[in-house]
Amino acid sequence: MAAAETGPAAWGGTDLNARFAGAMGQLLGPDFPRDLGLAVSGGGDSMAMLHLARAWARPMGVQLWVVTVDHGLRAESAAEAAMVARECADLGLPHCTLRWQDRDGTGNLQAAAREARLRLISGWRGRVRHVCFAHTEDDQAETVLMRLARGSGVEGLSGMRPARRVADVPKAPVPAGEGVPPRAATGDTGWTLLRPLLGTTRAELRHYAKVLHIPFVDDPSNDDPGYDRVKARQALASLAPLGLDARRLSATAEAMARARLALEVRAREAARAIVRYEAMHLIFDRDGLAALDADTALRLFAAALQWTTGAAYRPRLASLERTLDEALAGRSATLMGCQVTVTKTRLHIAREPRAVAGLEQDASCTEPRWDNRWAFSGPIPAGATVCALGAEGLAQIERPAALPAAVLHAMPAIWQGKTVISVPGLWGLPIHAEPVPKPQDFPFAD
Repeated sequence: MAAAETGPAAWGGTDLNARFAGAMGQLLGPDFPRDLGLAVSGGGDSMAMLHLARAWARPMGVQLWVVTVDHGLRAESAAEAAMVARECADLGLPHCTLRWQDRDGTGNLQAAAREARLRLISGWRGRVRHVCFAHTEDDQAETVLMRLARGSGVEGLSGMRPARRVADVPKAPVPAGEGVPPRAATGDTGWTLLRPLLGTTRAELRHYAKVLHIPFVDDPSNDDPGYDRVKARQALASLAPLGLDARRLSATAEAMARARLALEVRAREAARAIVRYEAMHLIFDRDGLAALDADTALRLFAAALQWTTGAAYRPRLASLERTLDEALAGRSATLMGCQVTVTKTRLHIAREPRAVAGLEQDASCTEPRWDNRWAFSGPIPAGATVCALGAEGLAQIERPAALPAAVLHAMPAIWQGKTVISVPGLWGLPIHAEPVPKPQDFPFAD
């Protein structure tokens, strides 16, 4: 009896392993990758994921690579990263610690930490094309509740996706030493963030870790009410008696995700008719956009802003609605580092000139890309540089009649000293500009 009470069936270990395997099959099967990354912070969720992934990967013939990002925000963080390294050594898994060293102290700290984590992993991943994160059902519920408070629509209320494409950041530092995967044989431009534990609760993972005596740490900031996520966690505990618990909110996210997929199909069909890529930016047919239902128009508009800037997230719904209303009323506007320029028949989405002001680099350099997006090829003279065309450059070229000055000002131009020698694809030397993501990677393009 005692063995039955303390064995795998009693604490759910077998069930968790089976559920993890099922989630990985849905995310990656049937052709599993040779290499798989795990982002492990040292907390209970990620340490449980480490052991679940090892049990799954061995019979599948998948090589695991473990990475810990030390944000350096607490005195204990280095010791926690070392704890993860020791556990990986005991499990026979390669491990690497990446340290956030370029923090400038401005902006939203948690948002900056998330961006730094993705940037550092981009530089580390090498040939690894999938990296698992230990986001749980509780994290999903908290995310939905926070987005509900911000007035999000279907997109936001669909929560975190089980799989999310992440574009590589060209300026990401490439670490050296143990635990760094080999470089990719062929150049790829991004990786996929996987969340195999969205159907698993935090309590289940903590119980799993405690029963198996898996070491983990509790970050004290997880109880700091100064953070919105902690407030959402505390609010969920109060709302649970009304039936609004983590499971219900996660189910709502799943329902919204199904609705989002249907809406994306509709948006893709609309994009074929009214959006095109021309002269290094996206152009909407103004009447065609105005004729769409509101959700489809907002969806396409947000996707165009994200494509133009390379941003991972769309702007808040209220800002998006306000800017689109202004554009459809004939008023040009700016949002999210983009200039939305309206003409009689068109709506141009291009970079905001001040967002790229002062960006200058060697025109023949492909890494880092200019504005994290553009690389150039062709007859580039030695010593040529690339920076925004601006008013000074516009005065030197034959201006294309169909393009507003506001669009041209932010375009990358090739300069020889103070002289413009090319606006790629438009004027001057036949230099080609290659964007990442590519035009066909616009979210709703074929």
